[in-house]
Amino acid sequence: MPDVLLLGGRAPVTLDHARRFAHHGWRVHVADSISCRLSTSSRAVSGSVRLASPRHAPAEFVRGLREAITRWDIALIVPTCEEVFFLSRYRHLLPASVRVLADDFELLRALHSKWHFLQLAQGCGAGVPEAATVDSLPQARDWAGGRAVVLKPEFSRFGVHVRLYPDGIPADAPPLPPMGRWVVQQFIAGQEFSSYSVADRGRLLAHSLYRPAYRLAASASFYFEAARIEASRTFVEALVRKTGFTGQISFDWMLDAEGTLSVLECNPRATSGCHLFALADPLPDALAGISSALLEPSTARPRMLGPVMLSAGLAAAVRDGRLAEWRRDFQAAEDVIVAPGDRWPLIGAALDMGAYAALALRRRSSLREASTQDIEWDGQALLDVAG
Repeated sequence: MPDVLLLGGRAPVTLDHARRFAHHGWRVHVADSISCRLSTSSRAVSGSVRLASPRHAPAEFVRGLREAITRWDIALIVPTCEEVFFLSRYRHLLPASVRVLADDFELLRALHSKWHFLQLAQGCGAGVPEAATVDSLPQARDWAGGRAVVLKPEFSRFGVHVRLYPDGIPADAPPLPPMGRWVVQQFIAGQEFSSYSVADRGRLLAHSLYRPAYRLAASASFYFEAARIEASRTFVEALVRKTGFTGQISFDWMLDAEGTLSVLECNPRATSGCHLFALADPLPDALAGISSALLEPSTARPRMLGPVMLSAGLAAAVRDGRLAEWRRDFQAAEDVIVAPGDRWPLIGAALDMGAYAALALRRRSSLREASTQDIEWDGQALLDVAG
């Protein structure tokens, strides 16, 4: 029975990966640098370890990884969150015998950059919005020339700090905060989609596309409705082949009224599209690089984060007069958090939220910042650490 170490145990995608790996005969271990009872409380998980923050203590992070690899004889390491950048940067300090699902650091940096990614996306078969880099709002306004635009930091996550100006940048728009370079990008109206894929050395092994039907304040989605647009798969095949990419890779898309699919940005890590794969789908084979054919979800049933759908989703439905639609969608979907015979992750999620809330109070930060501050990477150079 092979052993896999999943990083980012705080994330629902890690819980989903854990159940699927266990179903396919792997022994599953989970690691993270903050509370991750969401995943560790699952019956699918055999062991867990608390690592140091890769952002704040990279040497200790690497040391903890090496100890976990030795203790459990790990064959495969699968990151799910932004620790992938640190894992890639310090991969050379880990045993060469372990498959680490993280590509070259400079390639990850280019894909994560809202600017460099658009250059890589050229010629891969999807629309690519016009864009430029700017350092100030006047520069962005000059480039836009009154056109509808999007403004975003070059490195950001969850739609945080993104500004949408469908009617052009107004005269009273606030200045851009000092967050490094910003990208001003052509605004494309239409229907949003997101995708999740797995590749190995330039070969696409798994692909899913979904519509984010319910979202938290126009940011992260918590309801995932399967979709199929061939142009998305064709683009991802071309991009991973062009770059020789290995790992998990995700994209945001916009389908306009004329039927043109445009790619907006890339996240070279796991995202919620992995939830669309059924428990029996051999996604672990794709992650291990041993698939022989392209895997796509075997079921079209929507997935959801049940607790969020019952709280934020229900509140929004009542506010917007969409209760009947919410009820229909809720009944149609399968929960990601609670699974038959594996209900403890619901309690684990509640305990995690309490831990993040306490951390947010201590740091005087938002709940989101508290839950990601230890792994965030915004394009800065990562220093060498001792081997």
